[in-house]
Amino acid sequence: MSNDVLNTLRHDINEIDSDLLVLLAKRRRISHGVVEYKIANNKPIRDEARELALLEKLIGYGKSLGLDAYYVNNVFQTILEDSVLHQQAMLQKNLNPDALSETHRVTYLGGQGSYSQLACHKYFSRRPGKLVEIGCSSFDEITGKVENGQADFGLLPIENTSSGSINEVFDLLQHAQVSIVGEVTHSVEHCLLANPDTELSQLTKIFAHPQPFAQCSRFLQGLGELQHETCGSTSSALQSALNTPNSAAIGSAQAGKNVGLEVIKSNLANQSENHSRFIVVARKPLQVSKQIPTKTSLIMATKQQAGSLADALMIFKQHKINLVKLESRPMPGNPWEEVFYVDLEANLADSQVKNALEELKEYTQYVRILGCYQSETLQAVSVNTQ
Repeated sequence: MSNDVLNTLRHDINEIDSDLLVLLAKRRRISHGVVEYKIANNKPIRDEARELALLEKLIGYGKSLGLDAYYVNNVFQTILEDSVLHQQAMLQKNLNPDALSETHRVTYLGGQGSYSQLACHKYFSRRPGKLVEIGCSSFDEITGKVENGQADFGLLPIENTSSGSINEVFDLLQHAQVSIVGEVTHSVEHCLLANPDTELSQLTKIFAHPQPFAQCSRFLQGLGELQHETCGSTSSALQSALNTPNSAAIGSAQAGKNVGLEVIKSNLANQSENHSRFIVVARKPLQVSKQIPTKTSLIMATKQQAGSLADALMIFKQHKINLVKLESRPMPGNPWEEVFYVDLEANLADSQVKNALEELKEYTQYVRILGCYQSETLQAVSVNTQ
């Protein structure tokens, strides 16, 4: 095959890709009309029965065109997820017109290329408006700028599928004067990054935030006695590696490329599926429509008597409220006493939830609502791809 033929084929593929983008944009515009109908008629944003029927139809049609079911399913699951999340964001914008302005000033940990920045872009990509990014060096600084009005939102990593909960953030939420107004999950792909022409065998030091060190512990153990130096953010770790001979940093490939570092090893995480969940905080809470999946997060301290925690949790069961997370943390200033961080699949606008929280007071010393917010964790519909 000559270069001219290859270039012609590539040109044709590029044109098809451009056409696909035009069609995807058109599909999204039409879905905006759909959500306007759902808002007016109080219909649920998601219709899983329709999603299943649509996927089955598309898979069947794809097979007639020579496309395998797994490929078609993956492509359209992504498209459907994008459509649902965009429609939910539009509904929230309609419900909170004054709270969601045309400019979003957002604080997050680190700078260009940090995982927090990537998660920030993912979350606000579905919320039209100008994004003003404010990199911070600590979690306290993130919430502090939100509290004093220098930022509209703050992004905080709260848990990871590999290293677990981020205790510093849980402890911060006990006293920070902010409300959780959203969440986003972002895939984390750790790479070992170093200056060009640096070999793995030449390394003497590795820089990283404590979380990547924990998430890549098995890989790091295999490297032997290298010095590990913790940094306040992935961005600062990258800069340290850039300026230190025979060193490397742990971060994303894109983050390394942004500062001039190259990937010398990829797929470092202990788990192949490595995801971090971030919460979005603001000064004031937002209303959340009953038409979309909702979470409520709270902190509670139970009474110091036998069975008080079990009694408190039983209330959620009695009211048929699903508890999806329970985390205990020390209570500041009270040795050997704990507070419990709780995530519920619940909307504060529901009378059932209000009643449960009122009953909860009987078994607790105090309850503080951290936020009621749109859940962005979508369970894909199960479809037969055989």
